[in-house]
Amino acid sequence: MQTAETLKHVCSELGIKLYFKSSYDKANRTSNSGRGVGLEEGLRILQEVKDQFGLPILTDVHESWQCAPVAEVADVLQIPAFLCRQTDLLQAAARTCKIVNVKKGQFMAPWDMAGAIDKIKAVGGSQIWLTERGSSFGYGRLVVDMSSLVELRRFEYPVIFDATHSVQQPSTSAGVTGGNRDMVPPLMRAALAVGVDGIFLEVHPAPEKAISDAANQVRLSEVKQILEQAIEYDFLRKSQANI
Repeated sequence: MQTAETLKHVCSELGIKLYFKSSYDKANRTSNSGRGVGLEEGLRILQEVKDQFGLPILTDVHESWQCAPVAEVADVLQIPAFLCRQTDLLQAAARTCKIVNVKKGQFMAPWDMAGAIDKIKAVGGSQIWLTERGSSFGYGRLVVDMSSLVELRRFEYPVIFDATHSVQQPSTSAGVTGGNRDMVPPLMRAALAVGVDGIFLEVHPAPEKAISDAANQVRLSEVKQILEQAIEYDFLRKSQANI
């Protein structure tokens, strides 16, 4: 609730459309680390965020049966990167008629996302977002190919850049994902210079205490400055778009 309240205030001040994302379960972890509060309690909390702050909600789904109950609360159903080729999950999410945000797998070429799109469209889904979150580059390392953003835009759906998951260092810290939050702003600026429709940021009041992705989360106290930079880069790119 603290994070939602702060983000709403910052984004309202800066004129940014905010979707609040949090997870009731983190089922795709390398080790048996903290997973979350579970579906029922998680959805209750997300509904409270929605009611109190009037924010649209985005959250992950991991199994097909979760899509219907999650869609009663969430405005966007997110398909985790590791599950972006799972036909049943993609189509169950699409059948809710909510926006489906598909994270491109670390193992996927951007043009291969055509398959995920086709699966969603096959059951009448039309509200699709595509999210770039880095590609595997050997063990324990991700890199971001900025040309991937250009390729994804060819599908003519909104393209999101996940600036915090892109700086992960998978399984580099005793079986727990490491990362480098200092690289979040530079990668975000690069993506905005190329051109994206949205930015995905993990933020936390005290990242070192976060149960998940502690090493790559942005400090809540720093998010306003980061978003101010985002606006400047987005404006510059749009002003030069026809040159």
